[in-house]
Amino acid sequence: MPKITNPGSVSGLSRRTVLKAAGAGAALATMSGLPTRLLAADPLKVAAVYTVPVEQQWVSRIHKAANEARDRGDIEYTFSENTSNNDYERVMREYCEAGHKLILGEVFGVEDAARAVARDYPDVAFLMGSSFKPDESVPNFSPFDNYIQDASYLSGIIAGAMSKTKNIGMVGGYPIPEVNRLMHAFMAGVKQTAPDTKFQIAFIGSWFDPPKAKETAFAQIDAGADLLYAERFGVSDAAKERNVLAVGNVIDTQSDYPDTVVASALWHFEPTLEKAVAEVKAGTFKAEDYGVYSFMKNGGCSLAPLGTFEGKVPAEVMEKVAEAEKAIKDGTLTVEINDSEPKSN
Repeated sequence: MPKITNPGSVSGLSRRTVLKAAGAGAALATMSGLPTRLLAADPLKVAAVYTVPVEQQWVSRIHKAANEARDRGDIEYTFSENTSNNDYERVMREYCEAGHKLILGEVFGVEDAARAVARDYPDVAFLMGSSFKPDESVPNFSPFDNYIQDASYLSGIIAGAMSKTKNIGMVGGYPIPEVNRLMHAFMAGVKQTAPDTKFQIAFIGSWFDPPKAKETAFAQIDAGADLLYAERFGVSDAAKERNVLAVGNVIDTQSDYPDTVVASALWHFEPTLEKAVAEVKAGTFKAEDYGVYSFMKNGGCSLAPLGTFEGKVPAEVMEKVAEAEKAIKDGTLTVEINDSEPKSN
């Protein structure tokens, strides 16, 4: 059963709790099946449904942005974690019935069910992680994704320079678009400083299985990799134990691996959430692709500070990174979005 974390309760919600109902002034009326305007001062009732623990990289960034918005008073926020695909639709419906007006989550394994829920609750806005595009027949459902290929490209430039064997291991969860595009962007960056690099690519078939990711990474190290792309938790642990380097993805874990994680591509969900909250409050939320708010030019991603590796990455490489970052932000460099499954070479 999923775990829901929040104060308050609503009778009839088995083993789940939700925020106390907002005052009448915060309630949203409906018009033409879409939310109408909410007073800017009123916090929006937001709920999130996660299939993994909130500590998991990808979900942690959504959770972080939502908590910050809650702390500012922009939203009320509750969430469930470890929700199984079989339970996902039911939890979504419970949140809708409890009066939440914006539902967040990741529906990669429950796409049809999630959109069916959105059709049944036209006065609720749904902002969901998805590999698919908006559908005008579901005007209150907008997909987002972590399009952080820009930052991944920059981390690859550094990785190519820091690998001595020019053999890099890459461990991902599943070969789906939001993973594939980041791997491709990383490899493109590597080729800017080490064009002859060999890539070992593996997928563990799970979003959260650190032991399996670690064992897969060990195998890549045994096959000659001296730097690992840590798309999943567990990879950096293998790198630390075997004294090789790692590049992080989505979050910055260098404080946990100060001698291992040389760089990280960070995802910032704040621009995505802020846009959605503003649209819901204004009564203008509609089906559109929110993926663009993860682009670097929109503040949705960045390269983490080098921290303990400051001065260890050659200056000329960091100059190349700075030039590429400037070009990405001013539009003169567009990092390719390649959603096809990457292969070892």
